[in-house]
Parts: sequence; C-alpha cells; structure tokens
Amino acid sequence: MNNEDLYGVLGVVENSTQDEIKKNYRKLAKENHPDSGGNEDKFKKISQAYDVLGDSEKRRQYDQNRRNPFGGSNNMNDIFGSMFNQRTQTQRPVHTSNITIQIGVLSSFIGGKQNLTYRRQSKCEPCNGTGGEKITCNGCNGSGMVIRQMGSGMFVQIVQTACDSCSGRGFNFKEKCFVCNGNSSTTEMKSVEINLPHGIDNGQFLRLNSMGDFKNGTYGDLIIRIDLKTEQNFDKIGNNLIYNAFITIEDLKEGTINIPHPEGSLSVKLPKNVDTSIPLRVKLKGFKLETIGDLIVNQFVKYKRD
Repeated sequence: MNNEDLYGVLGVVENSTQDEIKKNYRKLAKENHPDSGGNEDKFKKISQAYDVLGDSEKRRQYDQNRRNPFGGSNNMNDIFGSMFNQRTQTQRPVHTSNITIQIGVLSSFIGGKQNLTYRRQSKCEPCNGTGGEKITCNGCNGSGMVIRQMGSGMFVQIVQTACDSCSGRGFNFKEKCFVCNGNSSTTEMKSVEINLPHGIDNGQFLRLNSMGDFKNGTYGDLIIRIDLKTEQNFDKIGNNLIYNAFITIEDLKEGTINIPHPEGSLSVKLPKNVDTSIPLRVKLKGFKLETIGDLIVNQFVKYKRD
C-alpha cells in the first residue's frame, strides 16, 4: 500500500471532500465485502486506504509525502545521513576469524577436552589497541562515510561511500604506535582448551566467543572448521565407526581378529567362509548420536609367500 495511489483505490480524485471519500468507501466496501462474495484482498486494500484518507490529519500527511517524499528538508545529508547511520548501528555483526584443524576419527569418538594453539592478532599493549594518537577526520566528521547526491528534483540517487580523506576509518593518525605502526594489534600464538563433542564430523564448525582476532577495538569470534582424518585404520561414515582390518594367515587359522576399539579391545570371530568382499558388522559399537551406529569391519588379507 505504501506505493499505491490511495485515491485510486477508493475511486476518488485528490480534491474530493471527506464526505465524497466516505460515500465512495461505503459503496466499494459493500460491493467487495467477502461475506457478499467479494475479493478479500481488495476489501483489505479499500479499508486500508480509507483508514488514511478518511482521517483528515492522516490524509494531510499522506498528501504532503506524495508531493515531497523528502519532507521538505533542504539538507539531504541530514535525511540520508540519519538513515544510513541508523542502519549501520543496527547491523553490526561480530567479526570472525576462521581456522581449520585436523581431528582424527578416534579423537572424534572419544571427544572431550583438547588443547589448541593457533596464530591470531591480539591487542597491542603499548597503545592499548588504539594504534596511536588519533584526530577526527574533518571530511566525514568521524563517521568514515560520506553521502553524495546525484541528480535533482524527484530523480535523486543517494550514494554512501567511504571517505577519501580517512579511507573510511573516521580518523587520521597524529602519531602512530611505535610497536604496531597504527594497526592496533600484534601477532601472537594463542593456546586455548576446546571441548570436542562426541561424533563431530568432517566440515562441521565450532565457535569460540571472543577468541578471534582483535579488530575495531574488540576481539571477534573464532570459527573452527573440522577436517576429519583417518586414524589408526579407523574411519567414520555417518554414525558408523569403520575399521580396516588387515588379516594374516594366523588370524584365519585362529578364526578371530582383535580390534583396538576406543572403548576397549574387541575380539571378533571370523565366519567359516571368509569373504573379504563382505564387511563384518558389530552391532551398536559405532557413534552414539541421534541413533547408535555399528562397527563396520572391512577385511583385507595380508600374506607373504616364501
């Protein structure tokens, strides 16, 4: 309704009297009422239009906005500056740093606490993260952005761009920090203890609040991407724990193989007719997630001839 001609919706002209608007509204409302077989969406539009035009004060504001969408202000920077500033204030996502770590399948199964050491940008201590002594940019008054108006009349394009004087920072340096050279941060090796959930999989993420790089006066979040790797012949497929067993002649003669399962060694009996193309399955010895998976044993025979 914001861009629709309300006078057109009610079938009246702009200089119609309040009585004429009221009369035409009643007629259209009666014809389009859903109880009388009318269109419900059209009835709503008619009601919304009359809610504005039927009130003399709302109608006056509507007419004023139609004639001058900018409310009569001659200062375009005031109008659009406040608009852009408000949007900037309400849309400030926390900045993040991203790293990838390799986790073995057994570590995924066992889970629990692990130590992680990574490189990050930390707050420069000598300048307390300021980068040095600053002065407010005169070109943008510290906002970092300037608003440019292109065109005239009703065909006006407003563009917000970074300030050239300060490269969008909102300030210039009077004197840079001798340690960080104005960057406000220095490189450090950070150690942190992370908690691996049982069954974490390849491509999944962990998020650590305030453990990322120091930027714009705050520490961002650290996003950790998991790269799951084969570990001691164990793999993971879904909820199933996969073990690649390399069987010797002695194993075949004994009829059993030992599997170093993370919950304790398992002795698995081989079938009488060994078929290495068919994996063995041990129920409920896989990952315990939404459902409990199985241990799948792939058989590979290793034999050295004399």
